[in-house]
Amino acid sequence: MARLGLAVCAASFHLFLLLASISSLRRAPTEADTANHARRTAYHFQPAKNWQNGPMYHNGMYHLFYQYNPHSALWDIGNLSWGHSVSGDLLNWAALDTALDPTSPFDANGCWSGSATILPGALPAILYTGIDASKEQVQNVAFAKNPSDPLLREWEKPAYNPVIALPADVPGDKFRDPSTAWLGRDGLWRIAVSAEVDGVASTLVYRSKDFVRWERNAAPLHASRAAGMVECPDLFPVAERGEDGLDTSANGAGGVRHVLKLSVMDTLQDYYMVGTYDDAADAFSPAEPERGDDCRSWRRLDYGHVYASKSFFDARKNRRVLWAWANESDSQADDVARGWSGVQTFPRKMWIAKDGKQLLQWPIEEIETLRRKRAAGLRRGTRLGAGAVQEIVGVASSQADVEVVFKIPSLEEAERVDDPNRLLDPQKLCGEKGAAVRGGVGPFGLLVMASGDLHEHTAVFFRVFRHHDKYKLLMCTDLTKSSTRAGVYKPAYGGFVDMDIDDHKTISLRTLIDHSVVESFGGGGRACITARVYPEHVATSSSHLYVFNNGSDDVKVAKLEAWDLATATVNVVVGDHHGLVAPALELEPTRTTQ
Repeated sequence: MARLGLAVCAASFHLFLLLASISSLRRAPTEADTANHARRTAYHFQPAKNWQNGPMYHNGMYHLFYQYNPHSALWDIGNLSWGHSVSGDLLNWAALDTALDPTSPFDANGCWSGSATILPGALPAILYTGIDASKEQVQNVAFAKNPSDPLLREWEKPAYNPVIALPADVPGDKFRDPSTAWLGRDGLWRIAVSAEVDGVASTLVYRSKDFVRWERNAAPLHASRAAGMVECPDLFPVAERGEDGLDTSANGAGGVRHVLKLSVMDTLQDYYMVGTYDDAADAFSPAEPERGDDCRSWRRLDYGHVYASKSFFDARKNRRVLWAWANESDSQADDVARGWSGVQTFPRKMWIAKDGKQLLQWPIEEIETLRRKRAAGLRRGTRLGAGAVQEIVGVASSQADVEVVFKIPSLEEAERVDDPNRLLDPQKLCGEKGAAVRGGVGPFGLLVMASGDLHEHTAVFFRVFRHHDKYKLLMCTDLTKSSTRAGVYKPAYGGFVDMDIDDHKTISLRTLIDHSVVESFGGGGRACITARVYPEHVATSSSHLYVFNNGSDDVKVAKLEAWDLATATVNVVVGDHHGLVAPALELEPTRTTQ
């Protein structure tokens, strides 16, 4: 279940690329295509067909090398390869041939996770986990065969692989996911690799002068027996102030902090901690040590349905961007019937909050180029009384960008919680206090992907609780009514928004709707929830979008904007059911960086 890492390199060139000239599959749409169109995403990254689950950025233009199964829509049929797509804007993607395939003894059973780095001399290199002929996990290197090729279409795997063999104290199936490489002040490259060492979940650090011979640091970057195996480590710098991103090798200077992100197999969730990184000892010191070594008590990147996230430094826009994998949550039979499985979340810009402890996330600005028709919205200051449900008309609500700001006139009716233990599990609290359960201050928010009779809908909402003299703002995405289909995972996701609602009295909610994906950002990106939804009504009728309040106290709509979003070109097959014309992708020059 490992995923790909991310890295940045750059080149100066100006290139136009037609998707039609790259696509290798041409066919007419079928009835199955028409049925699946209602659930296939319009602007989230996914391949034209089959199973996928991880991105990477590389080489001056936007490259995604992603873990891909060219044989099936399921993960466990055939061995995994690295798919490869390119883009000029992080929205429209053209598919190339696979970059890495299992062809050698050191990756005979699959090319799994990895990362790319630009080496001196502008040589792109990939480190990846191979499942060797003995079905053990080893770390291999591959180099671009022609570094001057802007598309980096061919890669060479040296015969001296693996460059990092399975350590004696690590089981054969618990050693994977080499991270993006970074340079220490001593001139040595470093990577982080996930492993289980003598039963302890560990994030190991390896150092190298030449990217071929690697030595393991004596102490791990992080270790904990409690969480079980962790995957997909990501260590990256953030500026203490401002929203600008930092090069992955930035360290040792004032105004720089680091984030350590780990993916936990036990929960299939991603957790992070802000702290400081010492590249002399390769040690990470958390800003919140009271949260402990068990990363399941750290902060969550997303409270919903995502896993194996990875960030990269986008030198073109001077920002750090996050991707994550959102797998399907219906049945394997549905995957096979659709012919594809898995998407990437929409790219998010990421920076540190003023408190120095949490990350803020927001959809990258390029999404605004997809905006088309704008809804009239509700009049500013519209009051939503108890039980109010008002439709937002004028947008195609299955493919939209919606932003609303709610003003809370009073917190007097906030629901009291005497037992603080009830506040320890926000997802459970969202399940108990769903959108249909009348509250005091809330639930209020949006009903998305809703049928006209509201028998199917996904509720994204807030609710305020009071414990003693403190207020807690809960954010939920309730899927219990999202589909009338059986065999679909329909939980209530939830997390607390880390902000002082008593001081602000307003809360913002932005939701991206893309057929089977609903991504929501609460409080300016302080809490994020991603969900997969599969409503039945979309096969025969349009979806609707509503704003609602099911609390006893009124709330006001201080702002509401909703936009239709155009369909991006994302690895589509020419002649596919999307009916798209392949656009030119213009790639701008950027400065060189790691």
